[in-house]
Amino acid sequence: MDVTGVMSSAPEPTDALGPAERPVSALAGAVWRGLGYVARTFGVPAGVRGLAVEVAYTAVHMSLYPWGLVDEVLRPAGTFVHHRTAALSPAQRSLVVSDMESSTTPVLLVHGIVDNRSIFALLARALRRRGFGIVHAINFSVLTAFTGDIRVAARDLGHHVERLCASTGADRVHVVGHSLGGLIARYYVQRLGGDARVDTLVTLGTPHEGSLIAHFLPPTRVPMQLQPGSDLLRELEAPAPDCRTRFLAVWSRQDQLIIPQRAARLTHPDLQVTEVELEHVGHLSMTIDAEVVHLVTRLLSRRPVRGNRVRAGQLAG
Repeated sequence: MDVTGVMSSAPEPTDALGPAERPVSALAGAVWRGLGYVARTFGVPAGVRGLAVEVAYTAVHMSLYPWGLVDEVLRPAGTFVHHRTAALSPAQRSLVVSDMESSTTPVLLVHGIVDNRSIFALLARALRRRGFGIVHAINFSVLTAFTGDIRVAARDLGHHVERLCASTGADRVHVVGHSLGGLIARYYVQRLGGDARVDTLVTLGTPHEGSLIAHFLPPTRVPMQLQPGSDLLRELEAPAPDCRTRFLAVWSRQDQLIIPQRAARLTHPDLQVTEVELEHVGHLSMTIDAEVVHLVTRLLSRRPVRGNRVRAGQLAG
């Protein structure tokens, strides 16, 4: 689906079709997109490799899932407590810490639908190894998808952010949201004043324009909010002047849960967005993809990224 078609107020060509022809046209479009997805996945070695990685990581994630149900205890000193430099003078710290802002700005990880913090096991470790001293993953109830509301979850996220700031003494945080977690965080930033607290928001495979798969989920509040054109998604299209948060939106043409895949793009005239387009990375394996991890750490460290739109293979440097 072309984004310009979604954003434009001009009628689409299909509006000229009769009522009987529209379903046929929509079905033909869905079939065409499905064939394109199959070709991208199975038609090239990189696509098959991406599928294999997704399957393998899904198995690993399922094995970690029970561990992830246990809430992570917030440790302001971070996992590597023995490597902290709080007891050193500023002059001494400058000799051993090359990026003071990264080492002191907390990173909050927000998982997706019916998931938990275990999805970030490898990404959290990578962030800590790259100098981020406080990396904390939160858990939402697994029932959020069936009995919850994205607006309520966004308010809960705001409470988590305030507790993290109070515990660590930080004024602002970075947030990384996977799938639904990115949409919850975006609502908090845009509609609840979260841009005062969130320096950078990274969304990985987030349905910013909804997903057709939501139509096949139970007809409860969250799945309805994830349907394209929902009231919540229209609310997020409203003006967001002077939003202080930077955005990194990562989406993949091989994402099997965001349909169409381009619905994971973030296009809003008031937001500062760097977009990353992947070719052969699945929905779950975005959190372990080497290029994604590299760019996330680069952006959170405030190192410049050339251009507003980056394709896979252009992330080095």
